[in-house]
Amino acid sequence: MKRIPTIPRVNPLGKAGLARALSKLGYCSRSQAAELIRAGRIRVNGAVTKDPETPVHWGKDRLEADGQPVSQSKKIYFILNKPRGIVTTADDEQGRKTVYGFLPKGAPWVSPVGRLDKASEGLLLLTNDSEWAARVTAPETHLDKMYHVQIGGVADATLTKALENGVTTNFGDFLRAKRAAILRHGDRNSWLEIILDEGKNRHIRRMLEHLGMEVLRLIRVSIGPVTLGELPKGEVRPLAEVEKLAMDRAVRRSS
Repeated sequence: MKRIPTIPRVNPLGKAGLARALSKLGYCSRSQAAELIRAGRIRVNGAVTKDPETPVHWGKDRLEADGQPVSQSKKIYFILNKPRGIVTTADDEQGRKTVYGFLPKGAPWVSPVGRLDKASEGLLLLTNDSEWAARVTAPETHLDKMYHVQIGGVADATLTKALENGVTTNFGDFLRAKRAAILRHGDRNSWLEIILDEGKNRHIRRMLEHLGMEVLRLIRVSIGPVTLGELPKGEVRPLAEVEKLAMDRAVRRSS
């Protein structure tokens, strides 16, 4: 029997810090919650508290923000075609554009399911269902993630084989691709299709850099059964029910 990944669950009978509770309920990010709490805008059972770590009981304590009750938001799942140059954080200290600028007005608070760095583009999932997100991103699931990558060099079978065999970086990390193939190439650059079933920080970029190849563009085109399709760059849409069910099945099979 396959082992189901161990994912932290929200225990309605347990406790959590107030800022974390507001985030898990889908009200706002944890950092935004901390700011609201310190500003005295959050009440627990009618009393103002300014400590973000104040313990609250799930399902028992009454939470209010600016006098309005806070309850579990309806679960929502988005797919975004992230443009290059956009960051995935909610609040960027450098004032850069974030993925939150592409979401529909009035949408519940959502968080990215995994990350795409600023220079990368393509498929990004966002949800307020933290348990589902944790299952999708858990290393034990080994979901395939497909990328189309433009490199500043002419690719050949030696390169794709090296990517599949894996490389050990100067920092001792072993990085490999599950599969790598040449999509097309010209005189000076090439497009590769790379599939990962794990994901380490800057995984593809570091592999190719170690092999002497510069990454010009990196586009994620699928996560498990969910594909980017024809979604225009910068556009967002709800994840279709059939896509959500397909992802759930893929996670169960991979676990």
